Amino acid sequence: MTKLLAIALGGAAGALLRYAVASWALRHWGAAFPWGTLAVNVAGCLAIGALWAWSDRAPFPPAVGALVFVGVIGAFTTFSTFALEAVTLARSGAVGSALLYVGASNGLGLLAVALGSAAVRALAPAL
Repeated sequence: MTKLLAIALGGAAGALLRYAVASWALRHWGAAFPWGTLAVNVAGCLAIGALWAWSDRAPFPPAVGALVFVGVIGAFTTFSTFALEAVTLARSGAVGSALLYVGASNGLGLLAVALGSAAVRALAPAL
């Protein structure tokens, strides 16, 4: 129960932080490019890399790890988890798997967005 509460609290904090960073980027750089999402993804990657290295040297208690990694960073950006997993695969010597993971995640993700959008447009044209 403690771990679930930690994830929920961290998730709320991460979602609010994402909104704050994205709003800041929009105010400063405008809406012509998705600067907010880019800023969130890069900041999340920096944070997860630093915190992962820190937790390797001084492991976090389970509830703290859940709050930080699943809650805060997970709600802030899942892209950072994707990047960490790809780097971890490559560092372990599984470079081919890392490249496959990156290609499949991006390619299938883009395809899924297009298919989902097309399905709604076809099945519910009045919406």
